[in-house]
Amino acid sequence: MAEENGFTDVGPLELPPAVGNGFPLPPPPIYSCTLTPELVAKAREELQEKPEWRLRDVQALRDMVLKEQPNLRTRLDDAFLLRFLRARKFDYDRALQLLLNYHASRRTWPEVFQDLRPSTVKHVLDSGFLTVLPHPDPQGRYVLCLQPGKWKPTDYPFVDNVRAIYLTLEKLIQPEETQVNGIVILADYNGVGLTQASNLGPFLAKKVVGILQDGFPIRIKAVNIINEPRIFKGIFAIIKPFLKEKMAERYLLHGSDLNSLHKTIPCSVLPEEYGGMAGQLETTVWSQALLDSEEEFVVEFCQPDPLEGLDLSDSLLFAGEHASAQCDDYRGVRSQLYYCY
Repeated sequence: MAEENGFTDVGPLELPPAVGNGFPLPPPPIYSCTLTPELVAKAREELQEKPEWRLRDVQALRDMVLKEQPNLRTRLDDAFLLRFLRARKFDYDRALQLLLNYHASRRTWPEVFQDLRPSTVKHVLDSGFLTVLPHPDPQGRYVLCLQPGKWKPTDYPFVDNVRAIYLTLEKLIQPEETQVNGIVILADYNGVGLTQASNLGPFLAKKVVGILQDGFPIRIKAVNIINEPRIFKGIFAIIKPFLKEKMAERYLLHGSDLNSLHKTIPCSVLPEEYGGMAGQLETTVWSQALLDSEEEFVVEFCQPDPLEGLDLSDSLLFAGEHASAQCDDYRGVRSQLYYCY
């Protein structure tokens, strides 16, 4: 058996059959490109990914990690490192920074990552707070559907919602198709009022945006907001200061205009609740897909701190942000929430 890039060559692997729920399977343990010729061309054009240089680029990132952060306990296999290269268009330095941010998130917000596995957020999944629509859109992007109005602050803390979102993103990012195509978010704010909105302060908003925007290797191509109440103006005022300009431009507010929504997410993908033709909104299939992945999340997240013993800057994840300045503004933002309501 030969060994290359930290793997033992055991010969060709037979991939398991596709599961019945329609969601993508995790990649095999030994990297083998699963992209179609069309996606290879898309990755070349949009991500500067050259198939003939792919493994060379992965090795370059691996060498950087081993040289600059030799004590970082992180996966170094090809499939894992490719997520970070693709998310940063094969810029080695930015990919390394994203990898460090990814791990630093655990130290920045331990309440999210301690014992992070699907069974610990089953109550969130059962509430209908989130799901993934069963079919990707014509651009191959899966649609993460959020319903914040389903969350009642008296039932459980908001951080549990963040845990469920993070687990969902971890599951979605496994297949190479998602790494290239990215995802779309559909957030239905029907039922959201002051009770939910008042729980989102600047510290919490900064952490959520920081992790999803700067600490996770996924391409969020659009955030579609529908049924937003008047209070959403105040909610977005809390979030927007932490968004990069490009990300802020990807927020699309549709109100109750489903025709506007259908211009970005076609009816063929959407459930009947949103004027679509894909049946009624179903949350149990995605919930079960996550719960069936319990063991892989135990291996990934229920382990010692990967940063233990490393001296990393506390501002690593949120470099350039000034929380104190944002906090000074919070009193005004909170007043705006009440005014909008």
